[in-house]
Amino acid sequence: MKTTIILHQTHHTLADFDAIFQTTVQVLTGDDPADRDLHLFPELYLTGYPLQDLVLQRPFVDSYQTFLGELSDWAKIQKGSWRALIGGLHYEIETSGVPTKIKNVIYEVVPGEGLKNLYTKRLLPNYDIFDEQKYFTHGKENAFYEFNGQTFGIQICEDMWASSFHELDPCELMLEEARAKNLKLAALINLSASPFEAAKKMKRHDRAKNLSLQFGCPFIYINRVGGEDEILFDGQSFVMAGSKLALELKSFEADSKSFDLTEVQGEYSEKPVFKEENTWEGLFAPRIDTTKRPAIMKPWSDSECEEVLKALTFGFQEYATKSGFKKFLVALSGGMDSALVLAIVKLGLKPGQSVEAIYMPSMFSSPVSTALSEDMCKGLGIPLSYFPIKFLHSAVKNAFTQNFPEPFQGLTDENVQSRLRGTLLYTRSNQTGAMVINTSNKSELAVGYSTQYGDSVGAISMLGDLYKTEVYRLGEYINAKFKKPIPEGIIHRGPSAELRENQLDQDSLPPYERLDPILEGILSFRLGKKELLGLGFDEAEVTKVLHLYLKSEYKRAQFCPILKVKAKSFGFGYRVPMSKNLGYQLHS
Repeated sequence: MKTTIILHQTHHTLADFDAIFQTTVQVLTGDDPADRDLHLFPELYLTGYPLQDLVLQRPFVDSYQTFLGELSDWAKIQKGSWRALIGGLHYEIETSGVPTKIKNVIYEVVPGEGLKNLYTKRLLPNYDIFDEQKYFTHGKENAFYEFNGQTFGIQICEDMWASSFHELDPCELMLEEARAKNLKLAALINLSASPFEAAKKMKRHDRAKNLSLQFGCPFIYINRVGGEDEILFDGQSFVMAGSKLALELKSFEADSKSFDLTEVQGEYSEKPVFKEENTWEGLFAPRIDTTKRPAIMKPWSDSECEEVLKALTFGFQEYATKSGFKKFLVALSGGMDSALVLAIVKLGLKPGQSVEAIYMPSMFSSPVSTALSEDMCKGLGIPLSYFPIKFLHSAVKNAFTQNFPEPFQGLTDENVQSRLRGTLLYTRSNQTGAMVINTSNKSELAVGYSTQYGDSVGAISMLGDLYKTEVYRLGEYINAKFKKPIPEGIIHRGPSAELRENQLDQDSLPPYERLDPILEGILSFRLGKKELLGLGFDEAEVTKVLHLYLKSEYKRAQFCPILKVKAKSFGFGYRVPMSKNLGYQLHS
C-alpha cells in the first residue's frame, strides 16, 4: 500500500504558539481524508529550540499547555487516515503548578483522537551549546511506530549520535530489539533541531548513510530552520537510502517535500563503516593541517565559503527581524573586517531595509583608508557619514592632562580613540534606530586585540567566529562571485588598527598565518603549550599567544552575541572562568 511521507522543514520564532498553531492547521487541513499521508515535523516544533530557562517560566508553561490542549482539541474533530509526528514538550506538573519533569518528546497527531505521546528523547546532549540535562528527563525505551501496515523506528536528534559523551547507543539498542522481535523497518525517522556549522552537512550525511546501511532501510532526517540569537539552524533535511541521497531540502529557509516511500529504496548490501568522524568527538576536530611543520590552517573551499556566507547573512537577518530592526550601521575603517561586514550586509539587504556606513578617522588614519572607504561605499551605493574624531580626541586628552597627574599616552591614548568611536556609533544608532553590527574577528577576540567598550561594541558579531585568515578568504570569495564589492586595495593592504603612527597588527601579534592555527589548536582541540610545540610552532610565539589568550577572558565575557558557524566558538557554548590561576597553562 502506498505511503506518502511529507517533510515539513519549518521556520518559526521561539514560543510563537499562535503562528505554530496556524501553520499546523493549515498544513494538515489540506490533506484529502482518504490519503494515507505521514507528516513529519522537526524536534520541538511546537515550541522552538533552544529554550533554556524559558521552559521553567510559569507564563511559558501555562501558554504552552493551553496551546497543546487547543491543538489536541482541533485534532479530535478532524477526519482522515493521515497522521503527523511532531516534536514537542511533555510536562509533568504538581498541583501547585511546578514542573517535576520535562520531556523532549514526539507526539502523534491522530484525526478523531487528538495527540498521543509516542517517544521521549534518550540522549540529552550536555556539551558546548547544549545543556539539555539541566532541563529534560531522558527516555528509557525505544519506539517503533506502526503506520499504514508498516513499522518505523523513531528518534530525536542526538539519538543518532552515539559517542563517549553518552552511556548508551539508542541505534544499537533499537537494532537489537528490532532483530529480537523480527521487525522489518520501513524507515528510520529522526526529528532534529541540529545547529549549523561549516561542513556539518556531510557529517550528517555520512552518519545517516551508515545508519541506513546498518538498519537496511531509508533514514529520514527532518531539521528545523531558524536563528536563535547566535545559534543558527540550517534545515537541509534529507532522505538517505543506503549510500544514495534520495531527497534533500533547502538550506536556511522553510521548505516542504513529499515522496512515496517505495520510490526511495536503495542498495543496502554495503557494510557500514563507523569512524570517529561520525561521532560527536569528530565534530570538534581542529581545522589545522598537522602534516605540515609548523601546522597550518586548512583553507575553506568555495562551497564552504558559500555556506558560511549564507549562514552569516541569514544570522544577522534573523537577529534583526526578531529584534525589530530594519536599519543597519557599520563603522567602516578602510580595513578588511569592516569591509567584509559591510559587503555581507549590503548583499543581504531585503526590501525596506537600509545600511549606513560611518567613517571616523583619527589623526593616525591613513589617507588611503579614507579613499578606500569612500570607493567602497560609492561602488555599493551605500551612504557614508564622515565624522573625524581628531578634535574630540584632543579635547579628552587635554581634559585628562589638566585633571590627572598621570601621563596620557600608550594604551590610554590608543583606547580612548576606539571608545570615542564606540560612543559616536551608538549615538548615531540612537538617532536613526539602526542596529550596530560588530566588526571584530575571532583572532582578535582570542588574544584580546580589541578595546573594551570601543571596537568591541555591537548588537551582534558577524565575524566573531572567523579567524583573520578566514576573513580574507571569505572576502576573496565574495569578490570573485559578486564583481568585487570590496576594493582590492583593502584586501591587499596590511591590517592595522591605526591608533598610533605607522601601526601594524604584526607589531603586537604573530602574522595571522601563524597565529590562527595556534589559536585553532587551543580553542578547538584543547591543546596546551607542549602539544603546540610538538606541531612545530615557535616557543616564543606560543608562549605569547597563550598569555594573551588567558589574560583576555574578561573581554570575551562582555562581548556581544557571536553568530556561530564553527563546531567550537566563543559565545554561548564557551564557558571559562575569568578569575583563575594561569601559571600551569603557560609552563606545562
